[in-house]
Amino acid sequence: MSVALIRPLVVRTVAVSDPDDLLARLPDAAPYAWIRHGEGLVGWGEAARAAVPAGPGRFDWARGWLSSLFAGALIEDEVGVPGSGPVAFGSFTFDGHAPGTVLVVPRVVLARRDGRAWLTTIGDSAFDLFSPPREPGRIRYADGSLTAAQWEHRVARAVRRIKDGMLDKVVLARDLTAVAERDIDPRVLLDRLAERYPECYTFSVDGLVGATPELLVRHTGQAVESLVLAGTTARGGGPADDAARGAALYASEKDRHEHAYAVASVREALAPLCSTLNVPDEPELLVLPNVQHLASRVTGRLSDGASVLDVVAAMHPTAAVGGTPTGAAIGVIRELEGMDRGGYAGPVGWIDSRGDGEWGIALRCAYVSGRRARLFAGCGIMAESDPAAELAEAQAKLRVMRYALEG
Repeated sequence: MSVALIRPLVVRTVAVSDPDDLLARLPDAAPYAWIRHGEGLVGWGEAARAAVPAGPGRFDWARGWLSSLFAGALIEDEVGVPGSGPVAFGSFTFDGHAPGTVLVVPRVVLARRDGRAWLTTIGDSAFDLFSPPREPGRIRYADGSLTAAQWEHRVARAVRRIKDGMLDKVVLARDLTAVAERDIDPRVLLDRLAERYPECYTFSVDGLVGATPELLVRHTGQAVESLVLAGTTARGGGPADDAARGAALYASEKDRHEHAYAVASVREALAPLCSTLNVPDEPELLVLPNVQHLASRVTGRLSDGASVLDVVAAMHPTAAVGGTPTGAAIGVIRELEGMDRGGYAGPVGWIDSRGDGEWGIALRCAYVSGRRARLFAGCGIMAESDPAAELAEAQAKLRVMRYALEG
């Protein structure tokens, strides 16, 4: 465990004129971001940082550290909305026993939402010098932990486990490595992702950059919301093919079962925390530039003063990124994936001093460091899964970050 901070934090939030493009304001420094449809938060610098210790109590530890930090802060907030005042960005590893979970409170946060914009600074925050984003140049790719053929073989082994009755579903991920001519500027990736995937949540936290379609939880006061995605097909070659693929996905018994498992896991996690909970009877189709998903939006009202991290702790890992039942699925993942996911498929997002925040599941993402990037994609494996089809689905999902790198 390591902690770095400035005590006490002296925080000032003021209303500012509309910055228009938040990402264009990021300086040449490690960026923090959470953007959808041009709204959200960006930040830079570090006023405080914690490497959260791994283990079953990591969410409690994180909440305790933040509560202590924010309680001791001197806060002047003239805006008073979710995301104003001090904000921490965070990335939790998928596997609770793996190290790598981090919380960072940026020195500067710029935000816009619902026609309002504000700037939060901590201490005597000097604004970093801006330089234009730099293109990474030519990209070379290589297999990650497993080759495509090896991964298909692992999928086949997972299918056998499911048919043998060990579990109902497991999500298997694969990685791909990329090396660029020049250092990869995360701002380039963020710009491309936000422009091409506006329906997704474009994020950047401590080198993990991506655009996730899956909202784990939005916490505003007592209201909570979650967008459940499970069941995927690639986009078609034209309108007719696209519509046919969407209809086939919606009618697919395999994908509907996969989606039902994911919705049930969210319902079971949220029900003990909520006084009211609304779960759709049927999913909808969410159409993105590269894929279509079965989607269900779950909403509720908390019955006590739980923070967004309490809700995240109750929900992670959902069946959409782990499997069903959870314990058996995690065991199969550890046995068959052959890699450490790090923050891939873990919670990523932000929390403010009131306990409000937004957290997604870190999908369609990559770890970026210098000239290198490690890309991730995963697929829900069921008894009916075909390894070749699952590989094709993973390749379609990897195209998101390949586009971000290549343009």
